[in-house]
Amino acid sequence: MKNKNDFKVKFWGVRGSYPVVNKDFLKYGGNTSCVEVIAGNHRIILDGGTGIIPLGDKLFKEYISSAENVLERTPMKVTVLLSHVHQDHIQGLNFFKPINVLNTQFSMFGYSGFDTRLDETLSELIYGKSFPINLYDITADLSFADITETDVVILNNNDDGPIIKRIIEGSEITPQKDEVVISFMKSNSHPNYGVMCFKIAYKDKSIVYATDTECYSGGSKKLELFAKDTDLLIHDSQYTTEDYLSTVAPRQGFGHSTFNMAFETANAANVKKLAFYHFDPSYNDEKLTTLENLFNNRNSNYFFAKEGLEICL
Repeated sequence: MKNKNDFKVKFWGVRGSYPVVNKDFLKYGGNTSCVEVIAGNHRIILDGGTGIIPLGDKLFKEYISSAENVLERTPMKVTVLLSHVHQDHIQGLNFFKPINVLNTQFSMFGYSGFDTRLDETLSELIYGKSFPINLYDITADLSFADITETDVVILNNNDDGPIIKRIIEGSEITPQKDEVVISFMKSNSHPNYGVMCFKIAYKDKSIVYATDTECYSGGSKKLELFAKDTDLLIHDSQYTTEDYLSTVAPRQGFGHSTFNMAFETANAANVKKLAFYHFDPSYNDEKLTTLENLFNNRNSNYFFAKEGLEICL
């Protein structure tokens, strides 16, 4: 049960590129990008990688158990923020059980980077030709909206649903009373069309989700400003520096950061906590544990994301 003072983050998928199923990947998990945020009475889901599938299973069980009579069950309401439409961020959406329930309210805000709208892009990529049904055959109450970094999304406790506003003044990204305010920052470092980073502010706290961004030397000044003093920064950490700069198979220009890049950005932004996130699928538990111990010794408030890990802000 949600409490109006809750501000919690739970990791459901922490991998990049593709999911892995192997006994050597149990500690950190093998599902791709998905993070659940509970802010007051609102459930916000960040990205729809394979991690969204077990999250949907949990929500569906709660829905079934909410009442014996179908008409009396508590509707599922979710706000989904989609950073971009690469496969590891959308491959679980088809199998998210709540979208097959008639009274589910599913609102998605995202960035496709293409000439087509977000819903059209998703329809082409993961429905129609590649799935047994089309996007608008889905029974849930669906709504989609393309966003830019000049927009904010406001969630409040009335029944009007999310509100999109264009930012005129900086004060508009500060929550009022029980509002949840979501603001956006576009990073152009991820091929081919960039990626959207999110800030979720509730009460006097905030989190920033910055996946699939490449900081280069000295960090991203734009991201540092966006994440300044945030309570939790979830930052792309796909590669070690050695793999990133490899002379055999370099990863520079792939649109992902190293662990050191995430560390430097967090320090420069003066964040309270940092979650290293979006790990390369070839990095097993042994390798990630070694890296986690190294960075934890540098700052005990910096940690590696793991499936099932929950943070209360």
